[in-house]
Amino acid sequence: MVTKREKVNYTIQSVSHALDILESFTKTEDELGVTELSKRLGLHKNNVFRLLATLEHRGYIEQNKTTENYRLGAKTLQIGSIFIEQRECRRQARPIIEKLMSLSGETAVVAVLRGNKVIYMDSVETNRTVRAVSRIGAMLPAHCTAVGKAHLAVLPSSEIERLYPEPSLPALTEKSIKTRELLMADLKRTVERGYAVENEECDLEVGSIAVPVKDFSRNIIAAVAIVAPVARLLDERLEKGGLISQIQDAGRALSAKLGYIAPSGKK
Repeated sequence: MVTKREKVNYTIQSVSHALDILESFTKTEDELGVTELSKRLGLHKNNVFRLLATLEHRGYIEQNKTTENYRLGAKTLQIGSIFIEQRECRRQARPIIEKLMSLSGETAVVAVLRGNKVIYMDSVETNRTVRAVSRIGAMLPAHCTAVGKAHLAVLPSSEIERLYPEPSLPALTEKSIKTRELLMADLKRTVERGYAVENEECDLEVGSIAVPVKDFSRNIIAAVAIVAPVARLLDERLEKGGLISQIQDAGRALSAKLGYIAPSGKK
């Protein structure tokens, strides 16, 4: 009989020691030296120094040049902020995408941009027989998705070029955007219309409409969307049927929940 090993048996000692260093800093002890860390962790000074050098190189630790002691670096704040942002965004988004699914009759999602990919944080699937399945947990190329293009549309050209250094782009279907030039043109249309469109670019016979979500900083931190069979995303339904308005209302509602206040005269 094969016995399932506990996860603790797979831990890597050096990684564990690096985390021990990070966890040594507290509100009352925000700076520590190599000698003090060596004593606390029971590690040789050389080992502590190498671990600190690695963490400093990656931005998780920084050295006070005056005292030569070490303290937590900006990267730890960044990681913590992402965790808080994602958890709060998902919690606030849940009732809003539930309502969006109920009003639209289509699968509703919320996603965030990470690099040139999007991560689907949550999804509420419609109970219609023919439907787009949930993408929750999926990481997909941003340029192939409506939620991704809702994020990318506000970025300057220089940032798009950084995210996509090659002129050609990877395709998921025959209808995917295949060049950076075409992506830029699509993003321009996204800004002009106020929402992003995905037309069989990620999955054949599946489309999506997305709008950006802003927080108190007025930065876009997420996007909400509906994902549905393209046969149900006809122009008449989008505009006259109120589908676009429903998605935009959901985006505004989530933005408000996250502290966004629109400038006077804007929504």
